[in-house]
Amino acid sequence: MLLKSFFAGLFLFNSLPHLIKGITGQTHMTPFKRVSSAYLNILWAFANIILGLLLLVRPLTGNAMWAFLVGGFFISMADAQLFSKPDARLPWHKD
Repeated sequence: MLLKSFFAGLFLFNSLPHLIKGITGQTHMTPFKRVSSAYLNILWAFANIILGLLLLVRPLTGNAMWAFLVGGFFISMADAQLFSKPDARLPWHKD
């Protein structure tokens, strides 16, 4: 249960930058491409939202809530580190 909650937090928090950039019409990195269109970012955000919600089939209580928050904090810090670099790219981005 804790691992599911951790990954639920990871996916749901990871959807935020992609959803925000997509809604504002800006390009942003996705696993598919270094510079992805706003539309692709919205699709990626919703994929993350769906995965996160599927992992949260039970309400969060006790340790599950903490695992959810730790997962969200983890991906938020990793995103901040990655996106703060001007030439940010994932290892498989070729361009």
